[in-house]
Amino acid sequence: MQGNKIITAFLGLIVVFITGVVIWLAKPILLPFFLAIFLSFILYPVLDFSSKRLKIPKVISIFLILIITFFVIYLLGVLFYSSGKAFASEFPNYGQKINSILDSLQERLKLAPFKWDPLAWVEQLDINKIGSFLFASLGTFFSFISNLFLILIFLIFILIGRGNTKPKIQISFSKRRASKIINVIQNIDTQIQKYLAIKTVVSLITGVLVTIVLLLFGLDFAIVFGFLTFLLNYIPTVGSIIATAFPVVIALFQFESLWPALWILLILTVIQQTIGGFIEPKVMGEGLGLSPLVVLFFLFFWGWLWGILGMILAVPIAAIVKIVCSNIPSLKFVGELMSKA
Repeated sequence: MQGNKIITAFLGLIVVFITGVVIWLAKPILLPFFLAIFLSFILYPVLDFSSKRLKIPKVISIFLILIITFFVIYLLGVLFYSSGKAFASEFPNYGQKINSILDSLQERLKLAPFKWDPLAWVEQLDINKIGSFLFASLGTFFSFISNLFLILIFLIFILIGRGNTKPKIQISFSKRRASKIINVIQNIDTQIQKYLAIKTVVSLITGVLVTIVLLLFGLDFAIVFGFLTFLLNYIPTVGSIIATAFPVVIALFQFESLWPALWILLILTVIQQTIGGFIEPKVMGEGLGLSPLVVLFFLFFWGWLWGILGMILAVPIAAIVKIVCSNIPSLKFVGELMSKA
């Protein structure tokens, strides 16, 4: 028996490893597919409202939704890309400011009774390499935008196929069994839609407010930081910290004064805490209560597989897995293990 358990565990590890390799190799197809599923949960309530309440034919509703989605994503992509390119090209200028500030700090430190140079390692920093890295990152990100057509193709079939599962289940199972399965599927669908819709709206509001604040301060690349705030808000705690730290650091070097950076830090922290710590839990209700360890594991795993986009999708994927497991009796223990307590 002990030998069988060891063999089963070993085979399980092999299956997990092979699955990870397959997901990694299939990234060009699976990433757009996952993003299409993500968008479908957000857009389906709009489709449902337009077809049932406004009495617009489903095919026309899908066509209109896809057109609007394409233009919104395309315009956001062009706006972010142009701002990001400008940021990457201006980065060497910030490097000169960093070097001048570090030189000033080093002179002050050398006036002390003992010589201590904790900033010496920064002198080895190659700003041009960082600028090249930023350009490369933008190119990688917008290779995904260039595959927007593939995402829309997946989205068309997903939206068309939604709502066709119920009749198939009723034909395939007994009336009682079919009723239970349909109830479980509807619960899963409703909870996932609620989570993703609320999270997206909250992230969008946070990103817009951050952009407005940074524009009022006259910070360079405010749109880039606002868009990053929107994306990073899907990553709990860590995402908010990173989204706040970037504009504060840039403000410190742009204005060459501590006070604007401190005011930006204060206002952005208030926005993040008010929306993420108070408004979102109230709107979300009971919440998912994901364990921090589970969140960390999903962040590392999907980040390793798919990079930055994988990290952004990691927590929504974890939330979907928990919702699915919590609604299936045989998998409820997995949902409990993924909970905070």
